[in-house]
Amino acid sequence: MSLTEGVVRILEEQAAQHAFAKVKTVWLEIGELSCVVPESMEFCFAAIAKDSPVAAGARLEIIRVPGQAWCLDCAETVAISQRFGPCPKCAGSNLAVTGGEEMRVKELEVE
Repeated sequence: MSLTEGVVRILEEQAAQHAFAKVKTVWLEIGELSCVVPESMEFCFAAIAKDSPVAAGARLEIIRVPGQAWCLDCAETVAISQRFGPCPKCAGSNLAVTGGEEMRVKELEVE
């Protein structure tokens, strides 16, 4: 719930800063490794946004960002779905996460 409140707060701050009245659509990137449940964000957004003059009625579009890591053993960038699993190419265990941890507002459609 607090993450969703933060997103709505960002929308309100951007509205004040860029002089728009209403957000029609929000594109939110959520990384697969971020520990954020997209379905929970969708549910909470509908409940929280309805009380905001800027975000009321806005549509939330979630873009899921896959997990990605650099394998120090095979020197390859690999797709991962969990933090501490083996490298899918060489089964090594020396992975440095390089993507999929983010949660950010990517784009807004406003009026």
